[in-house]
Amino acid sequence: MTVLDDELRREARPSTADIEALIAGRHRDPFGLLGPHRLQQGWVLRTFQPDAANIEVVDRDGAVLAVATKLHPAGLFEASLDRAPGSYRWRVHWPLGPLDIEDPYRFPPILGDLDVHLWREGRHHRPWDKFGAHAIELDGVTGVAFVVWAPNARRVSVVGDFNQWDGRRHPMRLRHDAGAWELFVPGVAPGAHYKFELLDANGALLPQKADPFAFRAELRPRTASIVDDPAPVAWNDDAWMKSRAERHATGAPISIYEVHLGSWRRHWDGNRWYSYRDLADTLVPYVKDLGFTHVEFMPVNEFPFDGSWGYQPTGLYAPTSRYGTPQDFQYLIDAFHQAGIGVIVDYVAAHFPNDPHGLGDFDGTHLYEHADPRQGFHPDWNSLIYNLERPEVSNFLTGAAIYWGERFHIDGLRFDAVASMLYLDYSRKAGEWVPNKFGGRENLGSIEFLRKLNELWYERFPGAMTAAEESTAWPNVSRPTYVGGLGFGWKWNMGWMHDTLKYVEREPVYRAWHQNEITFSLVYAFSENFILPLSHDEVVHGKGSLLTKMPGDAWQKFANLRAYYAFMWTHPGKKLLFMGCEIAQAREWNHDSELDWGLLDQPGHEGVQRLVRDLNALYRATPSLHRFDTEPHGFEWVEASDNQNSVIAFLRKGDEGDAPSLTICNFTPSVRHHYRVGVPGPGRWREALNSDSHFYGGSNVHNGDGVEAEPIGSQGRAWSIALTLPPLATLILVPAV
Repeated sequence: MTVLDDELRREARPSTADIEALIAGRHRDPFGLLGPHRLQQGWVLRTFQPDAANIEVVDRDGAVLAVATKLHPAGLFEASLDRAPGSYRWRVHWPLGPLDIEDPYRFPPILGDLDVHLWREGRHHRPWDKFGAHAIELDGVTGVAFVVWAPNARRVSVVGDFNQWDGRRHPMRLRHDAGAWELFVPGVAPGAHYKFELLDANGALLPQKADPFAFRAELRPRTASIVDDPAPVAWNDDAWMKSRAERHATGAPISIYEVHLGSWRRHWDGNRWYSYRDLADTLVPYVKDLGFTHVEFMPVNEFPFDGSWGYQPTGLYAPTSRYGTPQDFQYLIDAFHQAGIGVIVDYVAAHFPNDPHGLGDFDGTHLYEHADPRQGFHPDWNSLIYNLERPEVSNFLTGAAIYWGERFHIDGLRFDAVASMLYLDYSRKAGEWVPNKFGGRENLGSIEFLRKLNELWYERFPGAMTAAEESTAWPNVSRPTYVGGLGFGWKWNMGWMHDTLKYVEREPVYRAWHQNEITFSLVYAFSENFILPLSHDEVVHGKGSLLTKMPGDAWQKFANLRAYYAFMWTHPGKKLLFMGCEIAQAREWNHDSELDWGLLDQPGHEGVQRLVRDLNALYRATPSLHRFDTEPHGFEWVEASDNQNSVIAFLRKGDEGDAPSLTICNFTPSVRHHYRVGVPGPGRWREALNSDSHFYGGSNVHNGDGVEAEPIGSQGRAWSIALTLPPLATLILVPAV
């Protein structure tokens, strides 16, 4: 070696300050020190291996290429080569023996230029392909590529069970143009547990963070992310996917069973959850037997606190570990699809929790959330609000939605708490909110986000749907963005739920003065594409169950509930019923225990379940009950003003050639004989369903084998029928064939 060569090698050595920063885990550019570095003459290779006795450089056949010298007693080693090292390895001599390992700092960058460009603009439609943890093969070596967005951090390391959770061992490369940190760690395999260790801009150590893009997570109360198995799962739902668009049309029958997976059923031994695969064997046939067309899961993304029911998620890309793996979740969706049942999941973009391992203060700054608490803190839920005006944050959320559609074949997203996203002053007093740039209360960032996400969703999944839980009079929620709408396919009709429940909760003697509560929804029924929800929100927080809301003695409570359900199933709009309501559960829902299935041994509860099954069957088999759910020409009032008798009657109509259906509700406990109802013309009408039938636990007042229309005028029609109206009951009549 010449004197010049020796001087060049000395000059290439890092400064004492750089070495100390690396050893202390404070160095911002580990690739500037570690891995291979070309000199004017030869190469130098460095690695940091705490507790190693000595280290050699070996080739792929195990031959020693060089012996490394220790630059620092903490474990920084350096080796010199006269030629390019190629695909070398480090042979590390540990106290328990030698081990050949790959050098993470010899591999190229993970993010491509296009990835960076699209991410910064908020237009990366598949960000999960790069961000997060991916088990891949790079340069013939298997391992995991880690990428995390943390632009304001001084240093980011991946830590896990593969490196003793030591942040000094795997510091990551900063891609300045993306604000992202990345590292390929050879030898790590699916099943490995990991987090990210970050220093803020001032060098302060932050709480270890779970991966925002993690596909799997540990079971609470543990919070590590888990490297997922990338092996594809075989789907058997081609028939469903091809028919999905037809099943989701506005004129299709859509009846949704809302489920909290952790409390539908539980194993009797230890009150254990059913797994995703258990649910495929039990929940799927149950929903099919009851005749629901869809199931809707309360949030199944990862969340830390059982009592939030999933509405404060920390892992938007990870099905919760409570019930199994992502592959198990796919198995459940596939089972539903093979049974001809669609799957909708709750999607929470309105807020997120402030758990230390989550997104809050992620890199020492308000990265995902607004910095100003008037914009970034939710007073109702003690949670944080996404800063949707940041392209990367918006991209993170839109990517999560598309991910569920692509990987899990999800048929629909139900957006929670949309009203809180649309209004800057939602649940805030004067002075507690910040107006938009025009001085208004509309949240422009959220509006743009929702429109963009809906456009992407319907572009990528033409046969799927989205629905908004939106409780205000915001216009055009379920209208396309090109006509100024928010782009949702459906909107929950919260007004219908509020008004009609208020009506049926009243003692029948008082209902005569509140007829408008049961009829008002038809004033606006066709202003949106509506879903009629009787959801979990109506049976929690001291509200009691639907059965206990009903007035009167036990018989009247059941009769009221049956009449209300039959009214709901014939009212314009798609249907949604929360689990347990179909068996008339008497107690308020409790997420920590299963439904009271023993109630089905009692005739009243079994009768309500039978009614729901029959309502679903009639709804699906009768085009007039669903064909024009969203169009006014499919509905016609027959009687809306008979408040003295608390009776309403209306017609539902389908296409030409479809028989109409006639619904009559008697919301009093009195039997009404010879009650005349106008009909379109001559003919015989029969009862297709009577909620007072003894099959459902009623008193069995009925109209025999049907009634013949007579040329007697009533309610502005030339023809009418004279009916016996059962007490607290709904009749559904169709023309007799």
